[in-house]
Amino acid sequence: MENAQPAVSLLIPIYNVERYLPECLDSAVGQTLMDIEVICINDGSTDSSPEIISRYAAKDDRIKVIDKPNSGYGCSMNLGLQEATGEYVGILESDDFFEPDALESLYRAAKEHDADVVKADFWFYWSVPEPRDERFGWVDEGIEGVVAPLDCPEVFFRKPSIWSAIYRREFLESNDIRFLETPGASYQDAGFNFKVWAAAETAVLVNKPILHYRQDNESSSVNSPGKVFCVCDEYAEMHRYVEERFAGDKKKELIRLLVRMRFDSYMWNYERLSESLRSEFFPRMRDDLAAENARGVYDRSLFDDIKQWRRELIVDHPDLFQLQYSSVGGGGLSTAWRYFRAGGFPYLINAYRVSRR
Repeated sequence: MENAQPAVSLLIPIYNVERYLPECLDSAVGQTLMDIEVICINDGSTDSSPEIISRYAAKDDRIKVIDKPNSGYGCSMNLGLQEATGEYVGILESDDFFEPDALESLYRAAKEHDADVVKADFWFYWSVPEPRDERFGWVDEGIEGVVAPLDCPEVFFRKPSIWSAIYRREFLESNDIRFLETPGASYQDAGFNFKVWAAAETAVLVNKPILHYRQDNESSSVNSPGKVFCVCDEYAEMHRYVEERFAGDKKKELIRLLVRMRFDSYMWNYERLSESLRSEFFPRMRDDLAAENARGVYDRSLFDDIKQWRRELIVDHPDLFQLQYSSVGGGGLSTAWRYFRAGGFPYLINAYRVSRR
């Protein structure tokens, strides 16, 4: 039985995370589902992370180690997928940690429903000044259970969080679901996440948090504003995937969903950037949204009133959008929205002209 296939291959990408890595690895090897392999992909760490990995690997033969020069998250994850032998594949970021029964809960649901993917909820986690969890609510009563993703489009719009899930390895391979290998890039979970939901036929959504998603790692990508156009690369890759693999009504529906997803992601990216980087990113954001309008793929029904208004302001009145979007997080837009509700774009533009005198 020594060479029997593991139930789950758990991939842990690692880069200079010595402060949090022991807690992460403890949660991996301490899973109640014992039939796993843990693949640690060291992306050229220069701190003590390699020594920590070696120490754990010496004590637990379920741990496999891949050492490579620093080449980025996408390359690390693709190497892990290539080496995985499990029936299912899970992902654990090296500054996060699992509940003890996380993989067992996911795997049990996967086997019960013969699922391509099983996705659970998670907590936002802060370790300072005191440990604190706040449930995110990715899975709730509204969407829990067995779903076909295209019949539950909400899964496309919720935060990409690929690490509170497991994926049938054969499903990933047969649908060529891999990561975009852009050196040093961010957002590479977004493309993987979209491909999963686009290709999956059966998904189980588990209304239970299983993972602590750390918010106080200052080196985390969520705290690195500089990689301005990485999100654009990911959406180009998503469109390539749809164009090459789907046809007919399914292709049309996926492109329609991508339009809403792109707007949400671009706005999130825009809001997190400094004022100077916003100015650099904005022309590309406007051009991409305007191109969707020109192709006739913008479906207003997928946008609430405020999102419709913001999107149309970006495309049709870009100077006004940038003026109103203050560096403190878009507070100026709340005033602009009141003007718009009062009299539409003509009233808003007149108020803008008056304010500039």
